[in-house]
Amino acid sequence: MIELSHAALRWFRPLHFFLSALSRSTGLIGPWTSHYAGRAKTVHRPLQDRIIHDERDVLLGRAHVDLTAPQIAAVYHGQSVLITGAGGSVGSELARQVIEACPRLLVLLDHSELALYQIDRKLREAARANGVVLRPVLASVTDAARVFSTLSQNEVSIVLHAAAYKHVALIEENEIAGVLNNVIGTQVMADVARQSGVKRFVLVSTDKAVRPKNIMGATKRLAELVVQDIQTRAPGTIFSMVRFGNVVGSSGSVVPLFQEQIAAGGPVTITHKDVSRYFMTIPEAAHLVLSASAFARGGDLFMLDMGKPVRIVDLARRIARHSGVRIRDECAPDGEIDLQITGLRRGEKLFEELLVSATLEPTPHRKIFRASPKGISELEMARILRDLATAVAHVDNASARRIVTSALSEDRIPEQTAI
Repeated sequence: MIELSHAALRWFRPLHFFLSALSRSTGLIGPWTSHYAGRAKTVHRPLQDRIIHDERDVLLGRAHVDLTAPQIAAVYHGQSVLITGAGGSVGSELARQVIEACPRLLVLLDHSELALYQIDRKLREAARANGVVLRPVLASVTDAARVFSTLSQNEVSIVLHAAAYKHVALIEENEIAGVLNNVIGTQVMADVARQSGVKRFVLVSTDKAVRPKNIMGATKRLAELVVQDIQTRAPGTIFSMVRFGNVVGSSGSVVPLFQEQIAAGGPVTITHKDVSRYFMTIPEAAHLVLSASAFARGGDLFMLDMGKPVRIVDLARRIARHSGVRIRDECAPDGEIDLQITGLRRGEKLFEELLVSATLEPTPHRKIFRASPKGISELEMARILRDLATAVAHVDNASARRIVTSALSEDRIPEQTAI
């Protein structure tokens, strides 16, 4: 065994964690043995024993929810379906699951050329095997003319609206972008869907829309209100919404960040020791969206029973443990990875809620629940959207923030006790 000096260890440690992660992830390198800090440790857990399968019960702290339902396939079979944000984490999984239901046509809409190219390429074989015509469309959800022509020319009957900006810290510094994409983009998609005769429309929302403390959550709450408002004037279209917790493995998830930090030798950073979040897997998230379109009556909101929220510090410990190392803290003073508390970021909450309402209704699936949240008047919604459009046109971030905050004040949107 080679002994390393203290100075060499500072260079060697990041290399050790990188090679350990590579060994566990690919199997191309045998068990990687460390001998720094006077202690030998062999780490050789294969990837299938780690994050991919552990997220079901170890990382989430609960069993994976089987959301398979025969009525879902019946809704999509032979239909023309459009997915916005199709190149994203949830959008791409939605596309994969929709293909399995054998629709006639699947339109993939995304404003990212790279993301659209990648998901189109990955799904070509599966689409061909299931007799599904795959059509990639490079466009923004804010482009009403392009969206209308896409829906009309492809005779789209179902829209799954997953496109959104979702990174809290980024949207706190880019209010106009958040309003334009999340609020106005949803208005465009929902209104054009109504005009073009779409039968079902599902908005993908977030638990951060409940009593929002940040602009991202507030724009998603406004998006929900937009959909509810349009439903009142769209008897031919069934609109519904789904609220997610944090999606494990998505581009915005903390899990890949922790994995990267651990692979680099630390430190693992969390904003507060008491921060907790609800978590769900990407397949659960996609199934919830598909279930919403099957169970919806119009204007309803769907949520998944995700069990108890998970403390982020506990999640970090689990990921470290299943990566073959330990977080150094009072419970493990000789752990290999440091934990750093950075402080809550602007707009960040200690905990999230899924609903502020007095009523939850069952659905045909025992783990999916329905709510009918209260909205605001058509005139009030029109005024809010008009004011936001003006703020966007003038690139006035301060006005956008003020309008959003005022629109979601408690005296405008009645709320009851959180459950």
